[in-house]
Amino acid sequence: MVSAITVTEDGVSIDRDICTRCGKCVEACPNDAMRMMGSEMSVDEVFAEIERDMDYYRDSGGGVTLSGGEVLSQAEFALALLRRCKDEGIHTCLDTSGHGDTAKLVSLLPYVDLVYFDVKHLDPEVHRTVTGHTNELILRNLASVVASGVDLVVRVPVIPGVNDSDEAVAAMAQHMASLAPEAKIHLLPYHRLGSAKYVMLDREYPLGALAPLPPDALGGARGIVESYGMDCEVAV
Repeated sequence: MVSAITVTEDGVSIDRDICTRCGKCVEACPNDAMRMMGSEMSVDEVFAEIERDMDYYRDSGGGVTLSGGEVLSQAEFALALLRRCKDEGIHTCLDTSGHGDTAKLVSLLPYVDLVYFDVKHLDPEVHRTVTGHTNELILRNLASVVASGVDLVVRVPVIPGVNDSDEAVAAMAQHMASLAPEAKIHLLPYHRLGSAKYVMLDREYPLGALAPLPPDALGGARGIVESYGMDCEVAV
């Protein structure tokens, strides 16, 4: 049997192409030097964790955010959990890329108080180049969220050389001003916090040495968005 793990004098390497994530390496590794990340939990188990902070939610006005990965990839689980939260009067937020089944997204919205929705680029071909998919499905799903009347925050990860030009920012702002003028826009400066995960997975970080954006670099972009009458802030 071919092993996905090779141990040499330079260290341990894992061939991700043949790794089946069986966990046997974790069982054999001494001193817990390796471990599987994540665990399977039922809706009841997750809600039990939520209930531990119930007093905090009520005192602070906070609540529960379902994020990812992508929530729409586990829509049935998310629906059951959101229903439980709403039954208990807990504020709920859905954080989504918008790239998922429209019917599943719509099924969640009656149990959601707030949606965080990513918009990366308005040009479908540029979007395909940088993400592997066009943005048609995402924009359709965005329109469905707007039609539902749920409070909406559009989050724009601003990446140098991708969507930070005045033209790209203006196109996004114009689209949102036409579609949902009451929505809020959050500009998210590019950072490299996820690059360490690529190292852990023996993968090349696709943005190479691209430098992080300091928040004060987005003042111009914020001004463009606000010029279209949109409520905008730079998230830090």
